[in-house]
Amino acid sequence: MATLYDLLNVHADASDAEIKRAYRRAAMKVHPDRNVGREASAHAQFQELKEAYAILSDPEQRRVYDAVYAEETERLARERDEEAARVQAARDAEYARHVAVAMRFAEQGHNRDVVFGVLLGHDCEPQLAGRIADGAHALHLSRQASTSPHEQGEEAMSRDAGQAQEGRPRSAPERAHGDEPRASAERTPVDFFSAVWRGMFGLHS
Repeated sequence: MATLYDLLNVHADASDAEIKRAYRRAAMKVHPDRNVGREASAHAQFQELKEAYAILSDPEQRRVYDAVYAEETERLARERDEEAARVQAARDAEYARHVAVAMRFAEQGHNRDVVFGVLLGHDCEPQLAGRIADGAHALHLSRQASTSPHEQGEEAMSRDAGQAQEGRPRSAPERAHGDEPRASAERTPVDFFSAVWRGMFGLHS
């Protein structure tokens, strides 16, 4: 934001003598008599210089101007900080959503390229989608490697049983019982994997 000091090309702590010299120098440069052919614009500039000098050469007016400018500068800074915070919060929420989607598809056994394509379909920026897809696939593989053979067998049996029952309708108790773990599983990536993701990769600006 340009100031009266900028108009006279002096620092905000300039002395009265420095302001006076700066005004005279600038006024001579833009005086209409010295700008033949562009008198109208030169006159406008000359008037701006006169108004700036009238304020800055008067101690009381200069004090008020400095106070108002400082307050306005502080207000604008607060607005910028608040806007930056809102933007960052929105980015964090979007990032968490992409991570949750990636982990859900990775846990379903889809490969990295499928996860990447799904993220692109969810309007994730390609470079970020690549990082998240790589991390989701790697994290899924590491979790699989840390699972004991017995646990893997139980998981496989559970998947086979679920697939075998897909052809018959489920009763109301079965639907209620079956839907609850699924809802819990869908919430898990947001709560657990997002936190793990932060530690492994972080959110890059």
